[in-house]
Amino acid sequence: MAPRPDWVGSMLDVAGLRAGYAPVEILHGIDVSVGAGEIVALLGSNGAGKSTLNNTLSGLQRPFAGRVTFDGTDITGWPSARIVARGLVQVPEGRRVFPNLSVRDNLELGSYRRGGSGRTGNLERVVAIFPRLKERWHQLAGTLSGGEQQMLAIGRGLMSEPRLLILDEPSLGLSPLLVEDMFTLIGRLNADGLAILLVEQNVVQSLAIAHRAYVLENGLITLAGKASELADAPALRKSYLGQ
Repeated sequence: MAPRPDWVGSMLDVAGLRAGYAPVEILHGIDVSVGAGEIVALLGSNGAGKSTLNNTLSGLQRPFAGRVTFDGTDITGWPSARIVARGLVQVPEGRRVFPNLSVRDNLELGSYRRGGSGRTGNLERVVAIFPRLKERWHQLAGTLSGGEQQMLAIGRGLMSEPRLLILDEPSLGLSPLLVEDMFTLIGRLNADGLAILLVEQNVVQSLAIAHRAYVLENGLITLAGKASELADAPALRKSYLGQ
């Protein structure tokens, strides 16, 4: 795990957030924060409410109550396009690339709302991070392997010049070797200064690279603290590691 960066205040503050799919409430008043330059892991099993949180933060659904503040501005209930333009970008679970478009076209679509003026330079940066994508430049995204599609999804997110990147289950469906590579990449992106909210079920590797972490269970934050301390928490080890 990298040392926690020096920062004042939070880039993202979530306070008392209640959200769900009317009339069902999934999140029951949660508090989460991410500081500039941090990796914050949000851990939880399927059905815990992780995707509901991501979609609410990204403006894909409106919260029932609570407040979301990004870089000092209350963005609660903003539409997704406006949130992306502000620099809060999500790479969703399941990659969700455009299967009938080429790798290059998928990447360029990432700069539709933000990063358009730097598109050429950002394309060069993305292929420097993911050389495999340059090799597949004109290939249809739907014909890529799962690992290549994950690279493409993250690259598309980077094209929008995010100030904070939400990664939703980036290791899902990858081979063990590619999982290792994915977490190494996340660490490198953070080392370059990118704040990351890492939403994962992979507890061990998430805590190994995160500065802080939260555990979400049944729509509530049940554990929170430094990642190194949570890794040794008896409740977490029993629930997620079987120890």
